[in-house]
Amino acid sequence: MSKVERADKPEENGTSLRRGWTTGACATAATKAAITALLSGQFPDPVSITLPKGETPAFSLTKEQIGDGMATAGIVKDAGDDPDVTHGATIIAKVQRNAPGGGITFHAGEGVGMVTKAGLPLGMGEPAINPVPRAMMRQAVEEVCAAHQVSPDFSITISVPGGEEMARHTWNPRLGILGGISILGTTGIVHPFSCSAWIHSIHRGVDVCRANGIAHALAATGSTSEEAARAFHDFPEEALLDMGDFAGGLLKYLRANPIPRITLAGGFAKFAKLAKGAMDLHSGRSQVDMDWLAAIAGQAGLSLEEADRIRTANTAMEALEIAKGKADLPGMIASLAREQAISILRGAPVQVEVMVFSRTGQLLGRAGNIGHADA
Repeated sequence: MSKVERADKPEENGTSLRRGWTTGACATAATKAAITALLSGQFPDPVSITLPKGETPAFSLTKEQIGDGMATAGIVKDAGDDPDVTHGATIIAKVQRNAPGGGITFHAGEGVGMVTKAGLPLGMGEPAINPVPRAMMRQAVEEVCAAHQVSPDFSITISVPGGEEMARHTWNPRLGILGGISILGTTGIVHPFSCSAWIHSIHRGVDVCRANGIAHALAATGSTSEEAARAFHDFPEEALLDMGDFAGGLLKYLRANPIPRITLAGGFAKFAKLAKGAMDLHSGRSQVDMDWLAAIAGQAGLSLEEADRIRTANTAMEALEIAKGKADLPGMIASLAREQAISILRGAPVQVEVMVFSRTGQLLGRAGNIGHADA
C-alpha cells in the first residue's frame, strides 16, 4: 500500500489532514493498469506506481475493459481532505497500439480539456495533460513494455466523465483550456488546503531556524524553485521553509521573529502578484494584473506595442515570452517583489533576496543578491 497516508501538517486542534492524489497520479496508475492488462491479459488491482519523489502509492481499479488491441482502466480520485473540484472523479486511461515506431502519444477523451491559447506549458491544440503527468505515464508504459520486450508504441487517451462541468469551476475557461479539466500534478500528491494549518507550519519552520542558529533561510513557492535556489546557495535541509502561496504569512511572522537573511524563490507569475502587493499568491485568491504588468514592462523598456500585447496576453508566461530578449522584466519583478517584502517586514532586521525562476529551474531574475560568492 501507499507509503504516504497522511499529511505532515497538523491542524491547530491536533488532528491531521489527510493527503490525496493528483489527477496526474491517478491517470498514471490507470495507464499502468491498462498497458499491463493489454500485454499480459490481467489487470493489476491494486496497481502501484512510483511518484517523482519516490513514494509508491497503490490504487484500486473501478473500471476494467480489454478488447482487440486496447485496454481501459479507471480510478476514482481521492483528494484527501482537500476541497478539490475533482475529488471523487473517475480518471480513465485507454491504451491502444500505435503503428510501429509511432512512440507514445497522448490524447484527450471526454472531460479532458484542449489548449486553445498560448502562454501555457503545452502548445495550442494539445490535450491539457501537463508535462509531469506525461512523463510519469511515459515512464510507466516504457517500464511495462520493457518487461514484456515490446516496443513502447502506444496511444494514451485520458477521460474524466463529467470533467467539462468540473472545469467550469476552475480557471481553465479563462486560460483557454476548453472542453474539460487539466491532468495536473508535479509530485503526485494533493496537500490538503488549510490556510491556518499551512501558516502554522511556516511559523514552526521559522522557529526551528532560529533555534538552530540558521542565519540564512529559503522560502519557496514550490518544489522547482526550492530545488534551484537550494542548489544556488547550498541551503541545508533545516533552512528550508515551506512558504507555498503564503508570502504574507511568512513575512508577518518574520517581522516579530527575524532571521538575518531570507531568500524568497518562486515563479514569475507568483512574484508578479507579490510585486503588485498580493500576500496570498494562490491562483484562486489573487491574479496577475495584466494592465499593471504591461505598465511595468513599459518602464522596463518595451515599446508601446509590446506593452499592449502584454496587456492582452493570456498568461504571465506569455507576457514573459513577449519581453524575452527585449527587457529585463523578471529582474524588474524581482526588485518590486523585494520592495513589497521589505515593506511588510516594517524595519525588521532581515535582509531580503528575491529569485525568480522558470518552470525548469532557470534563474530569470534576482534582487538583493545575498549569501553567494558573486553577490
